[in-house]
Amino acid sequence: MSNADSTVTPLKSLAGEGVSIWLDDLSRKRIESGNLAELIEDSHVVGVTTNPSIFQAAIGSGEGYEEQLADLATRGVTVDEAVRMMTTADVRAAADILRPVYDATQGRDGRVSIEVDPRLAHDTVATVAEAKQLSWLVDRPNVMIKIPATKAGLPAITEVIGLGISVNVTLIFSLDRYKAVMDAYLAGLEKAQAAGIDLAGIHSVASFFVSRVDAEIDKRLDRVGSDEAKSLKGKAALANARLAYEAYEEVFAAERAGKLAAAGANKQRPLWASTGVKDPAYKDTLYVDELVAPGTVNTMPEATLKATADHGVITGDTVTGGYEQARADLKAVDALGISYDEVVQQLEDEGVAKFDVAWNDLLGTVAGRLADKEAQAK
Repeated sequence: MSNADSTVTPLKSLAGEGVSIWLDDLSRKRIESGNLAELIEDSHVVGVTTNPSIFQAAIGSGEGYEEQLADLATRGVTVDEAVRMMTTADVRAAADILRPVYDATQGRDGRVSIEVDPRLAHDTVATVAEAKQLSWLVDRPNVMIKIPATKAGLPAITEVIGLGISVNVTLIFSLDRYKAVMDAYLAGLEKAQAAGIDLAGIHSVASFFVSRVDAEIDKRLDRVGSDEAKSLKGKAALANARLAYEAYEEVFAAERAGKLAAAGANKQRPLWASTGVKDPAYKDTLYVDELVAPGTVNTMPEATLKATADHGVITGDTVTGGYEQARADLKAVDALGISYDEVVQQLEDEGVAKFDVAWNDLLGTVAGRLADKEAQAK
């Protein structure tokens, strides 16, 4: 079934509601087999996100990378350089496949995201330098550089947007941090405007993580153990995301954003990340069906994309009417002694650490592969 098909499918309905469907996965096999092109054609996929864990799985499998590994080993490059050459090659190829979508949507979609080295998450200056390097290495207008929403990441976001580089802000868990991210984006646009850069060419998404919030809060609700606690399971993540969308509406309706919009600026769209359910008791399309709102992005692992295509239930906007209930749900969780601030800080720390571990695992895998290739060449 192609995008041109008149049959209404859950994915077509989702796209029709103003939700951009991005795939949260990339590998050379997916690119070279034609699978990515098929997903664009048949499944309404209009973007791709990557992260260190995704590359670790892709390159760790070895599939499609053998020839490049042999060339890199022959050249005697460092492990860090080898990883960057392989990951940016994949992102560049994916960006070329998505270029028609980018052109058709005036740069709104057709995007491929690549993350700065996660070891730099707490170093503003190094993050900016890495973002500039990645933008130059990929060398495609539809690349987005992923910068984590750590405290050190916020000024880096402003600096990189100010240079005219499009940014995907990642690892956002709290409403306060999300508001700081939007502020950093607007400050970056103001810097770009002062530098004479065309604001229309700068795009950004803010990746608000969903399932991990339920995973942690549900665990704490189980420890409380009361009937009330059990009744709140599976509600916190949706409440958090819906209130994030409310904050987005407020910020981009205000005077500051309005002035920038008049100068050609784009809104920084909320992106729902971590949308595969962690608890098998929940419907596997929960974080798709229940987070439908115009002007958002939902980046899905392939399993969630397939599940949505098969049995997703898209009933229109499931976000904007739920703000009061969302506030009530978070308040009820707090009343049970579960600290929102503690949970979201823990999740940010764990998120940075997980990507750090994945990146180090990737470096270890590539080091081993390069050593094997060098040995074979002798």
